[in-house]
Amino acid sequence: MAQVAVVTGAASGIGAAVARHFGRLGAQVVVADIDEAGGAAVAEEVGGLFVRTDTTREKDNLALIDATVAAYGGLDFVHLNAGIGDGGGFGQDDYDAERQHRVLAVNLHGVMFGLHAALPVLSAHGGGSLVVTSSMAGVGMAPFDPVYAATKYGVIGLVRSLAPTWRDKGVRINAICPGFVRTPILPPEAIDYIVGEGFALAEPAEIAASVAEIAASEEAGCAYVLQAGRAPEPVAFPRLDLVRTDT
Repeated sequence: MAQVAVVTGAASGIGAAVARHFGRLGAQVVVADIDEAGGAAVAEEVGGLFVRTDTTREKDNLALIDATVAAYGGLDFVHLNAGIGDGGGFGQDDYDAERQHRVLAVNLHGVMFGLHAALPVLSAHGGGSLVVTSSMAGVGMAPFDPVYAATKYGVIGLVRSLAPTWRDKGVRINAICPGFVRTPILPPEAIDYIVGEGFALAEPAEIAASVAEIAASEEAGCAYVLQAGRAPEPVAFPRLDLVRTDT
């Protein structure tokens, strides 16, 4: 079980549930979010530390990990969970480059900054586990938000590509791909539609329990689909063999 855990995007939704879950397991939890009031409230609830963090800023990510080590003397688990949606579309009426850049900054660049800040420190303190929040949109499609889907595909590529190198350094990296979850990223009308169409809606606490299970496993480089009432399901990626000229 992780003794020192950092969770980004932890002021609400999945991140807050993960922070609470690890707090109940006895971990020292560092809550990171741009939402100061919400993040501080979760940190107080779990008896942890709040660090205001804009994950789109490299220096904020580095400061978050530095503050964690300064407060608790080590680092065992990191959940890079901060994310947003609604990057718009590509038509004349819904294309917005600024919105696209914001989604890319949070969902992709923010994860890259978090990986850069956390991985060397996890390795230096004896190894541990790092989980990145992707989405079912990152292994399927999201016609309603294609830019969001692109970023979630991107973080899975990062996870799978980094995992072999960092596993050798004692750090296991995996991704989670939640389906429909009752979080603030889904407006009430979307929740009503999902439920009305008969789809299962997971609660954040379910996702948090799965995150803890994945963090404690020895697997690395995996992406797990997480849905209501189901155990984590590893995505079966195809094996692609490069064509050789000598065969």
